[in-house]
Amino acid sequence: MPALDWQGVLTGQPLQWILSGFFTTLWVTLAGTVLASLLAVLFLLLRLSPGRVGKGVVSVWVSLFRNTPLLVQLLFWYFAAWNGLPQGFRDLVNADHGWSVLPGNVWWFTPEFLCSAWGLGVFTSAFLIEEVESGLRAVPAGQREAALAQGFTGWRQFRYVLLPQGLTNAWQPVVGQYLNLMKLSSLASGIGFAELTYQVRQIESYNAHALEAFIVGTLLYLLTGVVMGLMLSRTGPARRRERHARGEKA
Repeated sequence: MPALDWQGVLTGQPLQWILSGFFTTLWVTLAGTVLASLLAVLFLLLRLSPGRVGKGVVSVWVSLFRNTPLLVQLLFWYFAAWNGLPQGFRDLVNADHGWSVLPGNVWWFTPEFLCSAWGLGVFTSAFLIEEVESGLRAVPAGQREAALAQGFTGWRQFRYVLLPQGLTNAWQPVVGQYLNLMKLSSLASGIGFAELTYQVRQIESYNAHALEAFIVGTLLYLLTGVVMGLMLSRTGPARRRERHARGEKA
């Protein structure tokens, strides 16, 4: 086996590609995570509402996006749904905007970034809904009754009583879904999105240093996953409650 040549990956244009892909992966992961969380909260409210229509909409949403491969969804959003948007909006997105550059020289107001973030967020939201709902079911019924006795409205009961405790119960599976979103962002290379996997493959075509490029890419994914897991575990609801309890005891 020939010796590995790291100069072909960690210098010059290949290094710029790797850094660009890494920052792009971080930003699309953040955007997808925020979107998935917001969608999950919205659909959880619908599922907890008394009407059947809301529950039906959520069931269709979860069933559709959980049972369709993510790559198929990304291809649909990019090649079908995007072309169905108004031409004026597409022209606006395709124009150059200096304000759309994120740290790391990542352009977010592009069809590829928007479709990737939307696809990842929608896909992950379907799993978050089920994970958090399982956590909500574990909240004792007495908590709901106490909230009603205190005069909490449905939204305030959900926001201040049910959701914090439900997230505490389901936080580890939720963290797993966020990490999965980061990993699955590699599939966005299928629609030409220049994230880390896309850039690693570009290096392979550029100078044939495929092994070195994929080793670096793998290590970056691993490092990102470890850091994300530690950060989310340390800042999760359960940890905040523990720190708050220790503070009260002190």
